Amino acid sequence: MQEKKENKERPFSQKFGEKELRKLKAKRSGRKTTWFGFGMFGLVGWSVAIPTLLGAALGLWLDRHEQGKRSWTLVFLISGLVIGCFNAWYWVEKENKEIQKEKEDKNE
Repeated sequence: MQEKKENKERPFSQKFGEKELRKLKAKRSGRKTTWFGFGMFGLVGWSVAIPTLLGAALGLWLDRHEQGKRSWTLVFLISGLVIGCFNAWYWVEKENKEIQKEKEDKNE
């Protein structure tokens, strides 16, 4: 009887150990959580918003100090938006490469 109990407990303990290792690995990497996803959305949003607002502020300042035919506000607003989009693309691409690298490491 003792041997049958030990055999039944062994797979459970192995399963428990595997689950615990997965949890510890996820905790160490800090990824694959809902909060990480929200944080990434925030990072992408701010990386677009800040250059856009800075460009608009610079354009407004130039429009007040330089009277001309073109609207510097519009020029720098669009420039800030383009820079912000490239910045967001950079962060997303960087995270995507790290995720792909982790998947490759798991497969090896």
